[in-house]
Amino acid sequence: MTAFALGLLGLVLSLVVPAALARARWTAATPAAAVVLWQAVVLASVLSAVGVVLIAPEELTSALRAGPDVQAWGLVGALAVALLIVARLVVSFVGVLRRSAARRERHRELVDLLDDVERRSDLGAASAAGEGLRVLDAPLPLAYGLPGRSPRVVVSDGALRLLDDAQLRAVLAHEQAHLDARHDVVLESFAAFHRAVPRPLRNERALGAVELLLEAAADDAASRRCGRAPVAAALERLGGALDPGVGSLAAADAEAHRSPDAATATDQRHRRLERLGAPAGGRLRAAAVVLLAGLVLVLPPAVLVAPWLAGALDSAPLP
Repeated sequence: MTAFALGLLGLVLSLVVPAALARARWTAATPAAAVVLWQAVVLASVLSAVGVVLIAPEELTSALRAGPDVQAWGLVGALAVALLIVARLVVSFVGVLRRSAARRERHRELVDLLDDVERRSDLGAASAAGEGLRVLDAPLPLAYGLPGRSPRVVVSDGALRLLDDAQLRAVLAHEQAHLDARHDVVLESFAAFHRAVPRPLRNERALGAVELLLEAAADDAASRRCGRAPVAAALERLGGALDPGVGSLAAADAEAHRSPDAATATDQRHRRLERLGAPAGGRLRAAAVVLLAGLVLVLPPAVLVAPWLAGALDSAPLP
């Protein structure tokens, strides 16, 4: 029955919990901690699937000794789904990493080639990205981070014309926060897991919700460094130009990505900055969310250990 319990837990964690988390509004107050909770949910779901793969064969063998029945066929189904998810996860994760690395390398070479060195040198103290800053001579307002071993912060001449110095520093701090926290790795992991889960068990809103939380976390990091007002003003001026799609931030597959509408997401971020101000008790709420993430992560091992521990205690000789 342990395999059934883990299979049910994995189903709840991959379908029910993401749907509830994607709709939750309280996550906006502590986006970084909420991302940790999302990661715990995904990892616990993966551990549940791996647990089914490890435990189901033994339970299936025991069930078949008594002849095929409903329990045996149920174990076969649970094992097949778990094996499919684990195999697809490995293939998806390796594929996303390889394609992302190649795409970023080409992108990095391109922005280095098109970099307006003189325009970049004119920025002076406004630059928070150091040697990693690249300026493109393009009228379209763009600002995004290009992660990897040699990260870049890319901003276009069109964006520079729209922003004053304080807003530019806020934008650069926002993009640098993405790079420093390796949000690309977080988003790629979610994209790989999203592709691995069979479509009927997949929540299509999860990736968009996580991406919005990552943007909010970068907004908070930029606000701590530059103040909320410049961040909000830059959002209003640039609209959806910050991090234009997952291709720049995480380079995940477009098929796996369901990004929220850029204008809607930007409007949500702008309203959040105006509404939250400097929220009191933020650290306490964040600690509570991280504690909840730890409890979620403990669930699969607890389901595994509890039956074994109960059996060991029953078989132990009484003093």
